[in-house]
Amino acid sequence: MADILSGTLRTATPILLAALGGLLCEKAGVFNIALEGMMLFGAFFGVWGMYLSQSVPVAILFALAIGAFMGLAYVLLVEKMHANATIASIGVNAFAVGITTYMMKVIFGDAGSVGSEGIFGLPKIDIEFIGDIPFLGTVINGHTILVYVSLVLVALLSYFLFHTHTGINLRAVGEKPAAAAAAGVPVAKYRVLACVAGGMLCGLAGVHLSLGHVTLFSENMTAGRGFFAYTAVVFGQANPIGVMIASLVFGLAETVTYRVQQIGVPGPLVLTVPYIITIIALVVRSCGLFEKINRYRFSRQARKLAKKI
Repeated sequence: MADILSGTLRTATPILLAALGGLLCEKAGVFNIALEGMMLFGAFFGVWGMYLSQSVPVAILFALAIGAFMGLAYVLLVEKMHANATIASIGVNAFAVGITTYMMKVIFGDAGSVGSEGIFGLPKIDIEFIGDIPFLGTVINGHTILVYVSLVLVALLSYFLFHTHTGINLRAVGEKPAAAAAAGVPVAKYRVLACVAGGMLCGLAGVHLSLGHVTLFSENMTAGRGFFAYTAVVFGQANPIGVMIASLVFGLAETVTYRVQQIGVPGPLVLTVPYIITIIALVVRSCGLFEKINRYRFSRQARKLAKKI
């Protein structure tokens, strides 16, 4: 069980980081399902940065830079040029697959996967006082720095969104942009910054996938994790804690997939489950079910308050 939970943390991290990026876009009122493509760019540029420098900080900086650039490009397409968000997202995802495959062949001379002596994985961290604790030490110890960063970011974003002036402004921009603009909040600026920060988190998700989860880059290695991340945003109702729980569910499903293959259950069959959940989430969003539930809960609270008065 401890090994399964440890594997869940490891496999959930890229989904969680990308989902937190998607959460920022969602809070700013920008529909973004280009998380997949941004993750793929982060995965490739992280490996490229490691190949050029043999340095972990440089690899992470490469991933952050390309993530910020793609986030900026996306928000300019959608907000400034008024491109359809769904079409723009599909374009970014398709472009990421094509250009990373091409660059891999041009730079590394291999169109399948890249993993050479000049590419090193992110170092694992062992916390001594936790390592001595039975069960808990096995679950928490021995992960890369980005696993712990993702968990800290959940707490920081929760505080930022609900307990800071800037976070409240960001939520206002996403929920009532006209009212926010009337109150003097620069809507366009908040949306640009949210998408750039979201792109950077997707870049971190990608570099963890290519240098933390494994130590290589392969064609289209994100394999739908960006869509899982968006699903986590929907099911978590754009709340950092809910998003973390949904991401851990996806991470658990991926970890269990490897285990059930050992008892004869076809792995591809199990792998269809996250995609089915993703489709259900998109249908739920399109029907506005979560909005209806929230309105119902609000009306109930209002009626209770009226009775007390």
